[in-house]
Order: sequence, then structure tokens, then C-alpha cells
Amino acid sequence: MRVRILFFGMLKDMAGRSSDWIDLPEEASVGDVLDRCAAQSPSMKTALPSLAVAVNQQYSATGTVLHEGDEVALLPPVSGGSELCRHVAIVREPIDTGAILQGIKHAEDGATVVFEGIVRNQTRGRKTIYLDYEAYEQMALQQMEALAQQALRQFPVRDVALVHRLGRLGIGETSVLIVVASAHRAAAFDACRWLIDTLKRSVPIWKKEHFEDGAVWADGEPFPAEIPRAAGSPNADRASK
Repeated sequence: MRVRILFFGMLKDMAGRSSDWIDLPEEASVGDVLDRCAAQSPSMKTALPSLAVAVNQQYSATGTVLHEGDEVALLPPVSGGSELCRHVAIVREPIDTGAILQGIKHAEDGATVVFEGIVRNQTRGRKTIYLDYEAYEQMALQQMEALAQQALRQFPVRDVALVHRLGRLGIGETSVLIVVASAHRAAAFDACRWLIDTLKRSVPIWKKEHFEDGAVWADGEPFPAEIPRAAGSPNADRASK
């Protein structure tokens, strides 16, 4: 059978391409894909402990059995036309914070909290020229919408909006916007903080930082414990014994 492999962030540089098709035997698993990638690239093998894997846009364990035509995405820790869901959007044009804020406010709201992530002019003492953002877009939208729905269940807030921009961003431009509307400010602050912290850890969006003296993919935060890792595939474990 044939399955499609997608590479994102630094993995795209390691593989030298953004996607590939590979042939696997019937009943092959995600672990077989990881073994194949590790055999072809020593740097990819080193990266496995920090990776997550998605099969058809769902986080999956190494033992997941694959089928003809499946899409397997290899995801490094996230750095945390457009498509719109109920509460979220991914865009390539500048984010209009004022318009989104006005669109979410209602008469019953006593507070709206706005968070804007903006591009700063330096990172760890190196002067930043610009950033490039990329994403596994369909999965990122699903994950962002799931976070929005969870925030509405978990916190006493009325509405939320999450917008992330992709592509090249200059200094001072907004990369991510979160707006939370609530009757009371404490709940709005709590939900906003939870949304940005969780988005940065779990949504498949990455950034490449371009400096005066070179460029690097930003180190991502480790995936949450509930997301399966790519390391320790069943085949690799058997081969090491």
C-alpha cells in the first residue's frame, strides 16, 4: 500500500522536501513509517523523541495501523486562502484586531480580554529581521476550534475568537490574536491565558526566525503528555533487543 508522509518545520529541512509517498506492506503501522524515516535520515532519528504523529489529521500512537492512501504527518513541537470555523481562523493577511473585537462584544459582556502575539525585534540577543509561520492547516483549524469549545465549557465565558496568521511577518506585526468575552473579568483573563498557553503547546504551527546572521526554526514547547510521541515505535523496540 502507499501512504503520504508530510514533513513540517525543521523536519522539512531534514527531509529536503515537504511531502513524500512511500510503499509499505499491508498492516504496516505508524512505527514502520518512523523506522523508514529514521533509516533514511540520522537527524530525523535523533528528533523522534520530541515528535508527535497525526494520521488523517488526528494525533496517533506508533502502533496505529495504516491503510491505503492514509496521510501521516510528522510534527515537531509547535512554536506556537483562509479557512474559517465557528470560533477560529487561519489567515495570511494582517489581523484586524479592532474588527474582531467589535464583532465579538455583546451588551451582556462586562469584560473583553485581548491577547496579541507580536513579532519582536530580537531573540536571545540576536536581531530579528522577520518570521515565517507555517502550519498543518486543516489539523491546526480543528485543534484551534477544539480549544475554543473546551474553553467555553471550562470557563464561565460567553464567547472566544482565535486567529493565527501564516506566511512572512515583519517586526511589530500580529501573529496570533485571542479575544475572550465574559460577564466578569476574572474568567476572561483565565480563559485567555489558558487558550494561548495551550495553543502554543498543541496546535501544529511553527515559526522560522530570520536573523541578520542566519535563520533557525524556533524551539517548540514539549507536547502535552496526552499526545503520543514518535519515539519508541514497536518495530524499533524489537530491533534493539
